[in-house]
Amino acid sequence: MTPVLRAERILDRCDALARCSEATGHLTRVYLSPELRSASQLVLDWMREAGMSVRTDAIGNVIGRYEGAQSGAPALMLGSHLDTVRDAGKYDGMLGVVSAIECVAALTARELRLPFAVEVIGFADEEGVRFGSTLIGSRAVAGTFEPATLDASDARGTTLREALRDYGLDPQRVGEAARRRDQVLAYVELHIEQGPVLESLDLPVGVVTAINGATRYQIEIEGIAGHSGTVPMHLRHDALTAAAQCVLAVEARACGEAHLVATVGKLETMPGAINVIPGKVRFTLDLRAPADEQRQRAARDLSDSLQAICGERGVALTMTTLHENAIAGCAPWLMQQLDAAVTAQGYPLHRLPSGAGHDGMAMQALCDIGMLFVRCKAGISHNPAEAVTLGDVEAGARVLLRFIENFNPEQES
Repeated sequence: MTPVLRAERILDRCDALARCSEATGHLTRVYLSPELRSASQLVLDWMREAGMSVRTDAIGNVIGRYEGAQSGAPALMLGSHLDTVRDAGKYDGMLGVVSAIECVAALTARELRLPFAVEVIGFADEEGVRFGSTLIGSRAVAGTFEPATLDASDARGTTLREALRDYGLDPQRVGEAARRRDQVLAYVELHIEQGPVLESLDLPVGVVTAINGATRYQIEIEGIAGHSGTVPMHLRHDALTAAAQCVLAVEARACGEAHLVATVGKLETMPGAINVIPGKVRFTLDLRAPADEQRQRAARDLSDSLQAICGERGVALTMTTLHENAIAGCAPWLMQQLDAAVTAQGYPLHRLPSGAGHDGMAMQALCDIGMLFVRCKAGISHNPAEAVTLGDVEAGARVLLRFIENFNPEQES
């Protein structure tokens, strides 16, 4: 008899992890904190209960291993992250870890050993809240951790090197967290969508095609500050009105092309007085797309458009690139197997890109990656209002288990 996956237990465990927080009333759990230690211990206990051998690696990730038919076989790796943003929701990261543990528990209950091992990993740092460097846990596993990151410091001046020691880890041994390519068959992550697409389509799950690439800019427009009552409108060089037109140009460019998104998330005016024409404006631009060429083309177009706007208005434009990250494409052979699991469970199939970053961006350096999205209410994430339904959690876990049971690494091309 096939045991029923317990979606209620998944939600209960997400609730338990949410209580591992800096304060009651909101969820904040940062890397190498006492709260992360408490959450990690819960996850280790659940992994052990599910039939896995457990360990904490040299960077603080927690790992459970369910052996295959032959001990020491390469592993299908599943999981997500256990750290959070500040004032977070309960399911970003945690749902993927707990759902994977539930799937392994189902294998254990049936005494089913597969031709490969299954490993579940709870990455200790994905969000980068404490030290400003994202994906620390997965970069260490993928072997791309930069030693210079050990010198990064938090708001209190504590370096990552010092924090690792305080946590009981040896910063000189971080390299031991790296895995070899022959040890890992693939990395597959279940995650809430963090967007509204699945809800708009009334679908419980979706198969991810790629984690979008991103380019971020700091943009500065310099005009001429002046008295708000004495400078005629036609003689002004108003940096803010130029910026407003630029922001609308950003929106128009992104609206004109499917899957391209662009966001002006921060804007500041100077000198910032009610009776002074703004002489300088700084704003940010976050540009994302599921294809690098699409994103790069949009970046070129926007640079030309913004320069033209500023030229017409007699103000100066400076664009500085803050960050650029290429897409992390999901492997077609993994997408096909996830597709098959979705349809086998009776759900309509839909593929979609991920606009948010995930640990797969780092893991791609080690192995092929795949992702399964679960619908979340209104697409809200990084917010206490983050919510999922029991039915959708069960759907995600059932699809993931079906995928695991039928996983065929020989399909890799």
